[in-house]
Amino acid sequence: MASISRIVAKDCKFQSRDAVLQRPRYDLPPRGIRNYLSFRSGVGSSGDVKSCLAIQNKRFSPAIIQSSASRSSKILCQAATNIPGDVPTNANTSSGMTTYERIIETLTTLFPLWVIIGTIIGIYKPSAVTWLQTDLFTVGLGFLMLSMGLTLTFEDFRRCLRNPWTVGVGFLAQYLIKPMLGFFIAMTLKLSAPLATGLILVSCCPGGQASNVATYISKGNVALSVLMTTCSTIGAIIMTPLLTKLLAGQLVPVDAAGLAISTFQVVLVPTILGVLMNEFFPKFTSKIITVTPLIGVLLTTLLCASPIGQVADVLKTQGLQLLLPVAALHGAAFFIGYAVSKLSFGESTSRTISIECGMQSSALGFLLAQKHFTNPLVAVPSAVSVVCMALGGSALAVYWRNQPIPVDDKDDFKE
Repeated sequence: MASISRIVAKDCKFQSRDAVLQRPRYDLPPRGIRNYLSFRSGVGSSGDVKSCLAIQNKRFSPAIIQSSASRSSKILCQAATNIPGDVPTNANTSSGMTTYERIIETLTTLFPLWVIIGTIIGIYKPSAVTWLQTDLFTVGLGFLMLSMGLTLTFEDFRRCLRNPWTVGVGFLAQYLIKPMLGFFIAMTLKLSAPLATGLILVSCCPGGQASNVATYISKGNVALSVLMTTCSTIGAIIMTPLLTKLLAGQLVPVDAAGLAISTFQVVLVPTILGVLMNEFFPKFTSKIITVTPLIGVLLTTLLCASPIGQVADVLKTQGLQLLLPVAALHGAAFFIGYAVSKLSFGESTSRTISIECGMQSSALGFLLAQKHFTNPLVAVPSAVSVVCMALGGSALAVYWRNQPIPVDDKDDFKE
């Protein structure tokens, strides 16, 4: 979902030649979008403005431009995204977004609706989505990881080093709070061994890319969200198989080595490939990244619907019994992630960590369950998690969107 959450800064007009750039901490557009700010003279002679100045803004930092001295010339600030070349010349719409970008933004923010539709289709018309079996499912998930990598650079990883405490707390929330919750709920509700294993497996998965969209909607820190998702995704190579082995190994045999290899192939390889393409072939990347959002919307919907369709019979007979533990897992993760974060961080960062903690890559859990566990019931909690994660995270994000961020909120993130 990182590649499909493309939001563009709005146009702004101001009167000044000496402008001051300030960076807002909230409502930042998803990482990987390059904003090109074009300054052009509206009124004035050639002596006032000799040429157009193109300033490439830092990622995730849409500029707020304020006047520091009154001038007679009007300067128009326009934002465009993923446009190779020198300087964009004009805005396509009144808000600075093209029609295509508006459509992508709408499709992205309606993600919960697509999940609901996919769930209904998966339960009542499984054949429409179950063609996305293990091999194709792997390709689809790998493409989403690739699309996330296309929005990243090596500078992102250096930013992680500049924010070790903030990113570290998010990492611990993913691989300490959530796995312990999964184990505790499974033991408390006395789930059968396959279902308990499946719940523990999905609780040990990295953060989901849909969390980036939910963070944006909730007025959280999207830059921090993407960094946390990236770190937990890379860490999944070790943490997911290790924690699953430790917590579920007593219930069923766990092939930790197989889990690690599959995670490496599906998660790390496509992500690193995307980063390398973005670093060394930026012109090519800038072209294909305009297409990946729409493909991402379709793929994400299918990757949510297919698991539901493949376990539809079980859901029809045991749906309510399975819904309680999975919903409790995500609900508790959202709450604890927020409560723990508030002890040290500001509101925006706390919202970000809460959403990262509560939204997992359920599709990865489903794939690993299918490939490395013989009992098909192990995959069921991941399928249910797809729905609970998307709807729970989106509902929380909408609620927070209507709750203002304090004016004096702490800035816990260093660019």
